[in-house]
Amino acid sequence: VLSFIIFICYIASLAAAFMMAPLLEFLLALFLFFAYASKLNEKFKGLYWPLTDFLRCVTAAIIYFAISIAAVSKYSDGASKAAGVFGFIATIVFAIDFYITFNDLVAFLKQGSSDPPEGQKSEDENSDSDSD
Repeated sequence: VLSFIIFICYIASLAAAFMMAPLLEFLLALFLFFAYASKLNEKFKGLYWPLTDFLRCVTAAIIYFAISIAAVSKYSDGASKAAGVFGFIATIVFAIDFYITFNDLVAFLKQGSSDPPEGQKSEDENSDSDSD
């Protein structure tokens, strides 16, 4: 929702060149929301969904921070200032989401690394008991 508000502010401002970043972030967040809601993450096991969400949060926080600084410092109209302020709020929100998603990602990776790969045997199975 915050990305959509920032998108609307950038359309109404002189800083319309920055409107693509919030639009893409909004569409990507919408896609991931529907992917989780329709349980696509359970159907497509080859894609690391927590990593996808993690990368989305990191890039969104960095991009929103950069374009918010540019919008607030370079443009003087009210809509650009509002988009910049909402962008800073979005940066904080995505940083919090980044932290939460990072914890989920670590738990996901620990869960996946606890199972040995199928092609490898454990040390007990590889050892030759007759070699003593």
